[in-house]
This record gives sequence, structure tokens and C-alpha cells, in this order.
Amino acid sequence: MHLTIDEILRAAGARLVRGGDNIFDTVTTDSRKIIHGSLFVALKGDRFNGEDFAVEAIDKGAGGVLVSSDCAPKNIPPRGAVMTVGNTLDAYQKIAGAWRNKFDIPIVAITGSNGKTTTKDLTAAAISPLGPVLKTTANYNNEIGVPKTLLELNENHKAAVIEIGMRGLHQIEPLAALVRPTVGIVTNVGETHIELLGSIENIARAKAELVEAIDPGGAVVLNADDPNVSAMIDRVKPGVRVMTFALDHDADVKGFNIITRRSSTYFAIVYKGVTYDGEIPIIGRHNISNALAAITSAISLGLGADEIRAGFTTLATTKMRFEIIDRNGIQIINDAYNASPASMRVAIATTAEIADGRKIAVLGDMLELGDRAESLHRAVGADLAKRGFNVLVTFGKLGHFIAEGAAAAGVEKIFTADTHEQAAEYLRGIVRDGDTILFKGSRAMRMEKIIELI
Repeated sequence: MHLTIDEILRAAGARLVRGGDNIFDTVTTDSRKIIHGSLFVALKGDRFNGEDFAVEAIDKGAGGVLVSSDCAPKNIPPRGAVMTVGNTLDAYQKIAGAWRNKFDIPIVAITGSNGKTTTKDLTAAAISPLGPVLKTTANYNNEIGVPKTLLELNENHKAAVIEIGMRGLHQIEPLAALVRPTVGIVTNVGETHIELLGSIENIARAKAELVEAIDPGGAVVLNADDPNVSAMIDRVKPGVRVMTFALDHDADVKGFNIITRRSSTYFAIVYKGVTYDGEIPIIGRHNISNALAAITSAISLGLGADEIRAGFTTLATTKMRFEIIDRNGIQIINDAYNASPASMRVAIATTAEIADGRKIAVLGDMLELGDRAESLHRAVGADLAKRGFNVLVTFGKLGHFIAEGAAAAGVEKIFTADTHEQAAEYLRGIVRDGDTILFKGSRAMRMEKIIELI
């Protein structure tokens, strides 16, 4: 990266307090990651103020800092370039947008209630024949994470895949404006964040902000199995290509003949009347839907079947997304990164499909479900019984409703834990060779801690 101080000032609308001909090699908001020549942007949060680290950033070698106009004098470094702006987060985003605009490459943006991260990984693999692909890492899909990813673009990248999340209306819209995607994928619309948005219709409206952001000449990729997604065709701008994918409905790219094995899933697709075989090194019917989204986006970018098939062989998946771990005769499924009612259902179904011995579920709360939380948690418990689970361990206040739903539906062995340690201790006492254990819950529940403890 090479951004001049004049470029920063223009992009951010900032005022130069001190400095001159600085050229910045990186832009960061984390003072722990300062390297020589960095620009440190001091963000403010509810529990932190990056301006408290501005002097430290210069001491570590930063070439300059961007702070708010009301920055306390004690936090203004005595040397290095200093710029001020009304809102440093807004400035950070604008700088990222200006940097993105230097690249004329395909950029695929992905949103949806479930499957965003896996679809991101699959899409990056599918389009990898184009050349090096930048993709979102970890959970950097919000107002800070998206610009952080964009600022990692360099001259070697031939494409990018950006995950965009949201927790309310008009959150995707400004992020999509920064990304300026050439392809937009919407995976599905589910109950995630319903407490904040109030209805499925509002969730769909929020996700559709990505569809509305695609400019003429680009493409929109929609899930035809989800009526709330397929209806987004009405939001597409003239001149934008619309492509659909599905397992159960008619679509441009239709998947079928799904076969799950120990570590891979095999499938076939039909596109323009021609059948193709495929394989992905992850399991589950739901992941074929995610793969179809990736395949459809790759097709929209001109890639052929052989290229996409080869691309999938490079797949690097994100941790804690149905990650299978074999330990001492026990199969552990770490799907602990996050949870919603829809992702719980598919995790339970997929676990039941691959388990040979006893099936044990260790489940935590699903958050942000509002007044539907109790009924949705009870439904998860009932689903465990339907899928033949032998043991349930719950963690969290809402987990009690999973336990009640499971007990009513016939799951006989149930334990409700108040701590990670209690859950781990119980599991250590009952687990035996041949068991398959599913761990899943919302991010705040940190269900992976139980795995670490056992």
C-alpha cells in the first residue's frame, strides 16, 4: 500500500495539523499492529478510546495518526503527522473506499442470515483460477471489519470476496457503497437478529440492500429456494444480470443427487441443460446450497466447470464451522462459532446423518430472537428427539427451553449446565468410544471452551 497524506486528507475530509510528505504503507486501528510507516486511525468505542494510544502508536513507528477534532491535547503526539476529523470511523471507511477504488477487479460481496462465512470460503475457492483472491478473515464483516479487509487489497489480487453482516436496517447499504461489489450473493433470510429487526420482512429488506448496491454490468446471485430472497429480484437495477441457484426449486444452477461421506459431500448440478459432477471437502446438504451460490457467482464471472472444480480443491475453511475432530475414538463436531434456529436445524440433521454411534448435543443459547426465543429453543429440543439424539447438554438461560422441548419429545438423558466447567465435567463422565458430540451456540456462549476443557 502507498497512500500519500494528501490522499488521506481528500478521502477522509480531514484537516492537517502537522505533517508533510508522508506516505503510509498500512492503515490500522490497532496500536498493537503498528509497523514503520503506518497510519494509526484512532477509533472510539463504548469501552475504549483509540486516542489514548495515539502517542504510543507514534513511538512504535507510525508515520502519522488520525484523531477526532476534539482529541484531548495529552493524546496528540509531539511528532509525526497529525490529522483531525469529526468522526474517525467515518474517515476510516472513506479511506478504505478510496483505496478500493484503485482496483479494477471482480469483487463478490456476500450476505445472508446463515452460511455467509462458508459461502465466502467456497466462493474464494471457486474463483481462485482467476488468480490470488483476497477474502474476509475471522468475523471482519461489520463497519470496522469490512474497511479493514478492503485496506488489505494489493496489486497481486485478481479478485476479492467480502462478507457483509448486519444487525439492522441501513447497515449493509453504506458498507456495500465502500465495497462496490461487481457480484452480490444473498444466501438466505432467517430469524437471526429478529429481536432487533422485528420481523422476517425487515430482515429481508435489510439483506436486499446488497442487491440494490450492484451497478449495471454486475450480477446478483439469489437463492431460489428462499422466497424472501427470490423476491429480491424486484430490487435489482436495470442492466444487472440475475442468476439463481437452488436445490428444491427451478433455478439457473440446480443441485441434486447429494451424497455425504465422512469428510466430503458429492453432488451434481444442471446448468443450461448440461449436468456436471462436483465434490466439496466439507459435509452437509446445507453446504451444497452454499456451494451452489459459489458456483453461480463463478459462472457469472466467466469461469467454466473444470476451473471451478479445480478451485474447490483449494478450499480453506474457517474454524468452528462444522469442524470435525477425531479424538480417542470420539467424533467431536465443533460448530460453535455461532447459532440461529436455521443453522441449529441443519447442524442437528447433518450430525445425525454422519454419526454411527450415540449422538450427543451440547447446545447453548441462540441470542437476539426476541419474544420468539422460548418457542424457537423448544423447537430445537424437539428436533433433537426427531433426529434420534441420545444425550443433551445445555448451557445458558435459554438452553433450559431446549432441554424442556427435548424432554417433552422423548430425549431421555438431559443435563443443564450453568457453567462451561459443569458441562465438561458431565461429559467426561458419560462419553464413550463411538460417540459423536455436536457443540453449537451463539458466539457469546463460547461453546468451544467446553471442547477445550474435555
